[in-house]
Amino acid sequence: MKFFKSKFFLITCSLLIVIILANVLLYEPDLPVHELAAKYANANSKFVEIDGMQVHYRIEGEGEPLVLIHGTGSMLQSWDDWTNILSPRYQIIRMDIPAFGLTGPRADDIYNDSMYVDFIEQFVKAVGVDSFYLAGNSLGGLIAWKYAAAYPQKAKKLILVDPAGFHKLNSKGGSFIFKLASNFPTLTELVSKIGTHFFVEKTLREVFYDHSKITEAKKKMYAELNQRAGNRHSFVQRARFARGECSEEELKPISSPTLILWGKEDRLIDEKEAMHFKKIANSSVIVYDKVGHCPQEEIPERSAADVMRFLR
Repeated sequence: MKFFKSKFFLITCSLLIVIILANVLLYEPDLPVHELAAKYANANSKFVEIDGMQVHYRIEGEGEPLVLIHGTGSMLQSWDDWTNILSPRYQIIRMDIPAFGLTGPRADDIYNDSMYVDFIEQFVKAVGVDSFYLAGNSLGGLIAWKYAAAYPQKAKKLILVDPAGFHKLNSKGGSFIFKLASNFPTLTELVSKIGTHFFVEKTLREVFYDHSKITEAKKKMYAELNQRAGNRHSFVQRARFARGECSEEELKPISSPTLILWGKEDRLIDEKEAMHFKKIANSSVIVYDKVGHCPQEEIPERSAADVMRFLR
């Protein structure tokens, strides 16, 4: 027994030494927001204060407003291609939601679904739109459909791109880092500080079916914006709230005509989860072969064309 106790003690000490050395040698520090803003904000970027945060957003194009909400670990740039294609016909409004991008963390560390719905309501009021088309991907899709259920008079049409809501984190598939953060938050926060670039690349390979879409510029942008001061901590906090335990009853108040887009090879949320969203009245589903979790990034022309047909 003494042997095993001493062996366990030695293993534990060895692991602690490895972790300490890794933190010293491989530590990836937080990046200040002003440096990242100089790099990732542009002439269309604006900031508005909501709940003490300086929320980064862009409004581009003219026409009926279309509000776009990105997913976990992402940022408004994930909609760049749709914006380029759709802005000649629509006013595209997109933002970095709390915990991500240049907007960064909330002071209270609350990242539940109701906070995000309330945030979108505050945001659209702040930018002066009161009825609009609404689209979201992944977590953004969950926020979009919950917003449409809470404010049916404001969301004129709804576009859900591989939306979250029913997929449980511990079921088959799903993001490795998100599962880790959900189950071992302290460990994840520690290792994320020494492996941001590694985890970003691994996650992007889970997100994209076509790995040729994962450019060096994309990997660098995702890694650096995740290093924005406070974002890695906020990612872990968000994972604590995400359990995939929504009820189909929550979909019933949605009256907006709804288009559901899904990548058949989605490794994070299986396309079979679309069966829940088919319960929305006046909804239709398009499933894309050989496409992963983010059709707006992987097949932007085709998915945007489907959106334009739907909005017309």
